[in-house]
Formats: sequence, C-alpha cells, structure tokens
Amino acid sequence: MPFSKFPGQHNCSSRNLVPRGIWKRRNPVDRPTAEAMGVALSRAAHWTTASSGAGKLEVTPVNESLLREILRFVEQFSSRYPPEASLLFKESLQWETSLQASDFTNEYDISGSTVKSRETGNDGLPLLQLSSSSISVNSFSQLSKIVQLAKNKKLKEVRACLEANRDPIVKILGPSFATVEGEDMSVLRLLEKVTEDKETEVKMKLLLLLQQLDTQLLSNSLKQISREVRLSPATVKNDVELLKRFCGEGEKGVLKSVEYTSDYEFSNGCRAPPWRQVHGEICYLIIEPCDTDPLYITCSTAGVFLNGGIKQEGEDKAYERKSDVYKDLVTLLKKNSPHFAENINKQDFADHEEPPSTQKMEHVESVDAEEPGQAQRSYELQEKNALEKAGQQPSQNKPGSRKKPEPSLKWKNLGLASPYEDADYKKSKKRGVSRKSVEMPSVALRTESKKKADLSSLPGRQSSQKSKMAGGGPGADDFSESSSESEEDEEQPERRPENNTDLPSEYWQIQKLVKYLKGGNQPATLIALCSMRDFNLAQEACQLAIRDVGGLEVLINLLDTEEVKCKIGSLKILKEISRNSQIRRAIADFGGLQTMVKILDSSDKELKCLAAETIANVAKFRRGRRTVRQYGGIKRLVELLDCVPDSAALTEEQERDVEVARCGALALWSCSKSTRNKEAIRKAGGIPLLARLLKSPHENMLIPVVGTLQECASEGSYRIAIQTEGMIEDLVKNLSCDNQELQMHCASAIFKCAEDKTTRDLVRQFGGLKPLVILLKETENKQLLAATTGAIWKCSISMENVVKFQEYKALETMVALLTHQPEEVLVNVVGALGECAQRSDNRAVIRKRGGIQPLVELLTGTNQALLVNVTKAVGACATEPENMAIIDQLDGVRLLWSLLKNPNPDVQASAAWAICPCIENAKDAGEMVRSFVGGLELIVNLLRSTNREVLASVCAAIAKIAKDEENLAVITDHGVVPMLSNLTNTTDDMLRRHLAEAIARCCMWGNNKVSFGDAGAVAPLVGYLRSRDTAVHQATAQALFQLSKDPNNCITMHEHGVVKLLLAMMGSTDEDLQEAAAGCVANIRRLALANEKARYG
Repeated sequence: MPFSKFPGQHNCSSRNLVPRGIWKRRNPVDRPTAEAMGVALSRAAHWTTASSGAGKLEVTPVNESLLREILRFVEQFSSRYPPEASLLFKESLQWETSLQASDFTNEYDISGSTVKSRETGNDGLPLLQLSSSSISVNSFSQLSKIVQLAKNKKLKEVRACLEANRDPIVKILGPSFATVEGEDMSVLRLLEKVTEDKETEVKMKLLLLLQQLDTQLLSNSLKQISREVRLSPATVKNDVELLKRFCGEGEKGVLKSVEYTSDYEFSNGCRAPPWRQVHGEICYLIIEPCDTDPLYITCSTAGVFLNGGIKQEGEDKAYERKSDVYKDLVTLLKKNSPHFAENINKQDFADHEEPPSTQKMEHVESVDAEEPGQAQRSYELQEKNALEKAGQQPSQNKPGSRKKPEPSLKWKNLGLASPYEDADYKKSKKRGVSRKSVEMPSVALRTESKKKADLSSLPGRQSSQKSKMAGGGPGADDFSESSSESEEDEEQPERRPENNTDLPSEYWQIQKLVKYLKGGNQPATLIALCSMRDFNLAQEACQLAIRDVGGLEVLINLLDTEEVKCKIGSLKILKEISRNSQIRRAIADFGGLQTMVKILDSSDKELKCLAAETIANVAKFRRGRRTVRQYGGIKRLVELLDCVPDSAALTEEQERDVEVARCGALALWSCSKSTRNKEAIRKAGGIPLLARLLKSPHENMLIPVVGTLQECASEGSYRIAIQTEGMIEDLVKNLSCDNQELQMHCASAIFKCAEDKTTRDLVRQFGGLKPLVILLKETENKQLLAATTGAIWKCSISMENVVKFQEYKALETMVALLTHQPEEVLVNVVGALGECAQRSDNRAVIRKRGGIQPLVELLTGTNQALLVNVTKAVGACATEPENMAIIDQLDGVRLLWSLLKNPNPDVQASAAWAICPCIENAKDAGEMVRSFVGGLELIVNLLRSTNREVLASVCAAIAKIAKDEENLAVITDHGVVPMLSNLTNTTDDMLRRHLAEAIARCCMWGNNKVSFGDAGAVAPLVGYLRSRDTAVHQATAQALFQLSKDPNNCITMHEHGVVKLLLAMMGSTDEDLQEAAAGCVANIRRLALANEKARYG
C-alpha cells in the first residue's frame, strides 16, 4: 500500500516511492509492506513491553490520535458501507470489556450477565456474545453498535479491543492477510477470485477500506510526531559532516570512521526507512572510535542513542534503544569514548580546509548587538529573532588568505564550528566582532547601469562604529536592538515572470515615466509623478517596475529637493508602494528613512503627514524601526501627537493638526514593536500625549493610539502609566463602540494590563466586564474573540470579577466556545474557565453545560500554553466528586498522567497539580493509579527535575498517592525516600510544605522512617519550623511526628533544638498543628525517660 506523509515530506504515491532495495541492500527484493491497520498498529503505535509478551498501548498523544481515528472509522462504518459491515469475520474479535448486560438494548437477548445478538451468521451462531466481562464480535455492524452502546467509554473499548487483537486483520479476513514483511500479494490473489463469488468482491472492498484507514492513521501519527521534533535532519547531517573531518589514523584522528548505514536520503533529509520515521528516527550511524568497539547509533528527533546493532536495516530488535538518550552526537561520543573526550577539544579548526559552501558566501553585513531578552508574559506572542538580510558590496579577500569561522553556539564547548551552518548565522572572520548575516545573491535592487549606493554607511549596518546625526550623536543604546523584537514581513522570494512577454503593459509604461523623472525639468517631473499615481500602485508589477528601473532612488532623491510639490508627489507614491516588503527594505537600504525623519521637522503639515504614514509602512521590519530611533525619529513622531483632539467641532487648522497626530500615532504603532523604541517613546513624553488622544471622539485617531498602547503594555512601566493616567476608563468606554478593530485593540490592551490587580479592579469599577461578555458573541471575528477572551481570562483572576461574570452568564457562553475555535482563542477561554472554576457553583455550571468532555479532549493537544491552562481547569473541576466521575469515565486522569512526560516543565507542573484533586476525589484512587502502566515510576523520576514548581507539584501528588498502602510500597521500591531526602535543603516555602507532607505520608511504610534519618532528612526539616508560613509549620510538624517514632531521629531532632520550636507551636490555634507538635515532643520525652530508666534503673 502507498506510504503516508513523512515529516517534512509531501505525500508519496506509488509513482514517487524510492526503488525497492533501498532498505535492505543485502536483499534487494525485500520491501516492507503491511495490510490494513498493520503499519499503523505495529509501526506507529507505541506499545509497552511486558514479560508475558502481551504489551499495552502507551498513553501518548500519538496513540490517542490513532484511537480516535479508528473510533471514528468504526462508528461510521455501518451507515456508510452496509454490505462490508455485514461481512462475517473469519474469527471473532475477543477482549475484556467494561460493558455490562444492562448497557445493551432490547435488540439483544439478555440472560443474567450473558448477552447474545439476535443477528446470527450462516452457522446460526450470534454475531455478538457477552459472557461475564468477555465479549466476542463477528462483524463490523456489531462493532459499530458496541461503540454506540459504550457512550463515554468508547475509547476504552477500542483500546481494549486492539490490545487483545494486535493484528485484527488476521481475524477479520483470515491468516493470508496478516501483516508481513516482503511483497504484498493479497490484493492480487483477491483480484483473481473476484469474479468467482459476491463475497470475495465484498471482502476486497473491505480490504481496500482498511488499507485507506491505515494510510490515514499513519499520516495522522506522522503529523503528531512532526510537532514534537527537537533535532532535525539538517542538524544531524551537519554534525556528521563535521565529525567526518576529524576522522583518520594517527595522533590527530579522534575517530577512525563515521558512516551512514544507508546511502539513500529522502527529500526530508531522513535516511531511516518510513516505518521508523514514524518513531521520529532520522538515520543510523556506525562510528568507530579509536579506543572502543564500533558504536551503532540511532539519531532521532528526541536525541541520539545506541541501538542493538543496525548495520543495514533489519529486524526490529536491532532498533531497540540500548543506552540513555543524549542531546547530540558529541555528548554520546564523549560518554562512550575516553579517547574522543580527551582529544576533541585539542583539535584546531584552522587545520581543516573550509568547505566550498562557505567560501562562496561573499555578501556580509554586520548587525548591531542585541539587548538581553526579557521574560515573556503569557499574553506575548513569540517573536522571531531573525537577522536582517540586505545586499552589500562583495567583501574582498586577500590572495592566499583563509577564513577562520568562529564557533557556533552548538559547538562552542568544542571550539569548533559547523561547516554547513545556516548562512544567516555565519560568524565574521575576526574573533569578537558582532554577529554577521550572509545574503545569497538575489535579484538586484537596481539595474547594472545605475550607480550603486554606498550601503556601508546605511543605518543598521554599523555595529561598533559611532555615528553622528543632527542634534547630537546617539548613545550606545540607540545602536542596539531588542532580541525579543519581531521581524515582520519576512522578505518573500521574488516571483518574477519567466520572460518579458508575461509582464503587463503598465510595467513598461511606468518605466518610461521613471525616465522622465530622471531627466526632466520641474514641470516634467510633476507631470510624471501625477501620471504615475494614475496607475494602480497597489499592484505588485507596478511597484517592482518602479524599483527595477531605478525609480526608488529618484523618488528618494526628490525628498532632498526644495520643491514641496515634488516632495509631496514623491511621498504619495512611496506611501503606496512601501506596503510591499521588498520595496520597504529597498527604501531603508537607500537611506530613505533618514530623509523622511528630517521631513518631520517641516512646517508643511501635509508633508509631515505623508512622511509619517510612509515611515509607518517602512518601519514594519526590525532594521527599519531601529533606523527611525537612531536618527531621532521617535522624538519627532511624539512631537506630532501634540494637538487638541477632544472636541467634536474642529476648525480647518485643527483638523490638519489632528490628521498630523493620527499619522504620527500610526508611525509610532509600527515602531512600538521594538523594546527600545517603547522606552524611547516613554522618555520622549509620549504617554501623556497618547492619554490625551485616547479621549478623541474620532475612531480613525483612536485605532493607532490604542494599537500603540496595547503594543507598549507589555512593559511594566506602561501598565503603571495606563493606570495612573486614567486610560483604563477610556479603554473600557471604547469597548462599546461599533468599530470591531478598535474594540479588539482595547480588549488586547486590557488583556495585557489586567496582569495587575489594580487594573482588574478599575475595569470592574468602570463597568468594563459586561461589554467584554457581550463581545463574546462576535464569534466570526477570531482576532476580536481572542482579545476579548484574553481580557476576560486576566480579569477573572480576581474573585470579585468572577462574581460579576457569573451574573452576566459569561461561563455558559465560554463553555460553548470550547469547540471549533482556533488555539489562540482556546488558550484564553480555558484559562478563564480555570480561574472561574475556583468557585464551587461555577464548577457545577461547567458540568451542567457539558464543559467537562471538551476540556478533557483538549488534553490530547500539543499547544503548550493551552495544555498548561486546560490541566489547571480540569484540576479545578476535579475537586467536585460529580465532575471527577465524568473525568474518570473519559479517561481524563490517564491523559493528565501522560502529560507528565511532556518536556515543558510548566505542563509537567500543571498536570501534577491537577492529578492531586483527581486522586483525592476518585472513588477507588489507589486502583486507578496502579492501572497506569509505569505511572508511579514516572512521577517518582520527576523528583530529579530542577524546576521548583515541578518538584512542589510532584511532592503534593506523591502525598496523595501515598495514602494508598500498596502504592506507597511501590513508590518506595522506586526510590522515593532518597529522592525526597535530597530535596530537604530547599529554602522555597511552597516546596518545603509539600515536601514535608510527602515525607509524612511516606513514613507510614516499613522502615521508611529509619531510611529518612539515614539519608539526613531530619535536621533540615527542623529548620522548616523557623519559616513564617504557617502551612509549612503544620506539614513539618506532621512529618517530624512520624519521624520521631524512630529513636535515632528523636536524638537528631533534639540536637537541633526542635523541642523549643515545637513547644511554641503547641499553643497554636491550629488543632492539627497542636496535636502533631505535642505528639513529636511526647515521643522525644518518652525516649529520654526510657534512657534515664535504663541508666539509673
């Protein structure tokens, strides 16, 4: 059957599959194939290993996706394919079911715990039989009915069926259709028989349907895996190429050889066969160190590790992991080869010739140093940190000179640099010089006949060089840029016609007009400018025509003339064509921004408006924004804001002032995406002017003003200013306007500012909560919906606001938004529900409105921010027993547990916190936890984390788990005691509290009390009693009480002064603390009395 899509590769049909013989060079005719669900279940699904050989499906996102797809297929099968659904299986599918006789309808004969279907086969036997908990099914029609009867337990039934029938196609169609390696002849055999009887024809259609399902399953699993990629084929290839250059005999060789097991490389860069690519594997290597046996290595997206000895793709056993997973090849080799570890750092990179690919990179530019990145808040978009690309004169290399690249980040610990690094991140020749970016040759920004501009002096190309500007020289801060700043409108590849005949007639007409601009006098120039404006300058062909014939330089040069009309005509054209990303970069290259900044000082208001609007377009990429700041543009733009806008009736002169202010706000909006520009706007006095403009009755003024404010609200200083300048009231008032764009920016500003409690209170006081709830109805405008739900989320952090949201029925509306919405909306909706669910009555509303199921379904997603919020929401809902019953039915606890494997510590911590109320409120929590394969070992191993939030949440979960004696015994065997003991030296009160609770619970098994004492956990716990947190006191007193049941622990406590601290706590108003403190002191006293009695009789 055709293979599905591989990560990074387009769909492979039978026409573009690689030839047979790629996988096994020793046996060219072998090619792996599989029938029906063969590939998906045997290759893509993740199975646990068991000593009995009966593996289980692991709880992973890939498996969840596969199960849901199979469930959807089975549910619809009966209605879509009736003839195939009635086909009898060769052998019945049997498994242990959770269904009971009472779950079946009157279509079945029910006798006690036995159920039989009235529908029978040719032999008279029923197609479905249930006896006790064992069920057998003989057709797809009955399978469809079972999943309908299972209701909330559908996925559980599908999982149980597949685990009991690892190769279901054998039982459905017969042994001749088993999943095999080698040539697939089953379809050919069916084709030969298709004319013999009707049943064979139906069987063939069923086989094709199952094959189609398998293709879909494999495709879905690959999409799921591709989202979790950490290493890429390009990264691995770079590492291998670099290591090959250090292979050889003698003292200088750190390795003998590095070889791939397969010479064939797919278009996605992988060398592993497709059925291993679904496991994230990229390629296999045989590396021969100088001092050990050859190492057989698997490179995967999750890291690199030793395998069972893959020389050429062979049996599955060879693919098994035989070592820990390392982040890269160098780390693995250092661990396994002492010779490599000792000698790799001694290698001199200059001894090796630079590959041709790096020698061809000629166009180099310097990029200013970047400021340290700032911590991102939850509402901030992840911004790209791409380096600028622009044409530059080729650098001249001296004859015989050799480039010596600096180490990349990846190889800095070796003193080496990858020869195939991305060109955008190449280093300069000189050590210590700022980062360079390399641009490959592209279509020139000007024709060869024109004089090339001196790009070396343009802004954005100076790294350490000081430059002067009018009004004084900028400081060092003006010539560096924020690393968190986005690089909008990335340069798109040119889409040029293949030949000149494809160009529209306007292209040639505009080129003629540009020639008049170049050589004409003033009247001719004005006529040419007016004629040029008659064309549709929004059309890309017209924009590129101006650029290609050198019109941009002429238009920019006209800005330096004394003729105001020529300047206005030029700026009107530049304003239109600068909407094109290539054009605006070219304008920046030719120094157009510097000239436009100077025009902002002009007395002509129309000129200032046009200059500001053009700056607003050009400053949509990072170098453009930086140039505006460097040449004093921010201060000039802020000065444009000074007008009197708060009157509805304006004179003609005031209207011009308002238009100037509007254009200035537009330019500041574009510039405000830079962290340094935000600070420059604040220093220039922009905040009070923006606050004044916010009171304007004109919507076209308000949109850029609020847009600027919501961009700047990511900075704490702006959020404080927005509060103190009284802007919250104006933002709230504009939520009720008719302009959805303005509403979106106001909601977004509230979203960012509502991180602070004062802002949340102000929004409520000014009546902003009800307009936000009303805006939830605008479900068609996703940007507005995302901003609105974000504002509601942050406002709901305050319980006073939650009460208002209850009054306005916001929860009912938000529950309805849990499905069929983009992720940016879901993150905010789930975050808001998580905050609202802190109240019991809201948890009931979520349950009654059917919100539990969609929340649990979102646990299978991959968006990290969404997973953090949804785990919090599910955990909050689980504090109600009725909600917990639904979560358990939907397998929600298993999904939460699977998120403990997520590499993101925030997701791990949030999942662990959510597990706590689930264990506390589940009916049979101990058995439920034990049913998760490897679950207890997984949560104990998380105690090795370095993240305090993860450690605190895991300790809290362990305290709940340890309430069950059997589970406590299991986690003790997994080494929970020494791991908890290692954490006792912490100074974090939250971790101290939950750690003490976990220790108290774990003391109740076997000799754990003694083991904690031997591990040195007692003395640090005594120090916890000096904390100011009373919750820490209570948990610590409980732990010390349990530990004091061992005499040696009592001695340790007494030596560290515990008695005096506990005596003070015995007078506490907290009864639990009183009792624990008194019990600990009593145990110490009993030991002292026994000692005295033994000594003195």
